[in-house]
Amino acid sequence: MPRSLVESHLFQPIGPYSHAVVAGGQVFISGTPGVDPNTGQLAGNDAYLQTQQVLKNFQSMLAAADATLDDIVHVQVNLVNVADFPEMNRAYAEFFAEPYPARTVIGIASLPKAGALLTMNAIAVLKT
Repeated sequence: MPRSLVESHLFQPIGPYSHAVVAGGQVFISGTPGVDPNTGQLAGNDAYLQTQQVLKNFQSMLAAADATLDDIVHVQVNLVNVADFPEMNRAYAEFFAEPYPARTVIGIASLPKAGALLTMNAIAVLKT
């Protein structure tokens, strides 16, 4: 049975969803913007800072499931402006090492969080 991870140290979701759910030995992380949980605001106004914050938030969610970024097998990145790809990639490379997770990058029109330049969602596989 799926179970939601309770991340009281993260920002309040802006809709009826869980930040992350554990099911079938996997962690499914919802689309996450670069919101700093300490302030409730975006971590910055550029893709580099927002990407760093997204991945810090991923670390918090995964820790609640006794997992780490090394357990991620797939990441989807949704960019409002594909021109932000290099700065997103620069921050992303600071958190992941080879072998990198599989990844999909999609250009999108907008996001519900005002000022958000990107969101990421991910799937991690728990160690048995």
